[in-house]
Amino acid sequence: MKFIVYDIEATCWEGTPPGVVQETIEIGAYRLDRVGNIEAYFDRLIKPEIHPQLSHYCRRLTSIDQVDINRARRFDEVIDEFVDWTGWYDGEDIVLGSWGNFDPKQLRKDCRLNDFSDEFLERSINLREQYRIIKGLPKKRGLKSAVKHEGFDWLGDQHRALNDAKNTVQLFRKFLDDWEF
Repeated sequence: MKFIVYDIEATCWEGTPPGVVQETIEIGAYRLDRVGNIEAYFDRLIKPEIHPQLSHYCRRLTSIDQVDINRARRFDEVIDEFVDWTGWYDGEDIVLGSWGNFDPKQLRKDCRLNDFSDEFLERSINLREQYRIIKGLPKKRGLKSAVKHEGFDWLGDQHRALNDAKNTVQLFRKFLDDWEF
């Protein structure tokens, strides 16, 4: 079994206008073996097609440059590379974990928009909700708060997919025996 701990960033606007479609613009992930050792990482930007110009708010929040987005590949190309990297195409038993439900929901939307199968997301777990249950918390805790609460230093800039995934890995490894798959 392999664990894929991942995070995405998506197009965003301050006070998102109704009816606006968000698109994934970055995937960051770590592949871990069954005992929590990091085997590899995946870090790619994705060029949005519906709203190719990032809002000022989104650029400020994520620190992703428009120039880099303009050079990025399309979703269908990047997601195909990502799924291959996970080992899913080779029949590897994988579990995908993200901090919350936004990430798998957004990937499913993007897969539908791009006529790409979302079967690889079948075994997705919401680490944020499971962390709440493990800790006996009355409500969910944000990633940065959970990282600090567990005594870890925050690594990198917040709202960059690979950094957020790396910080999630810290929590994932600490509670490796507690997650329900």
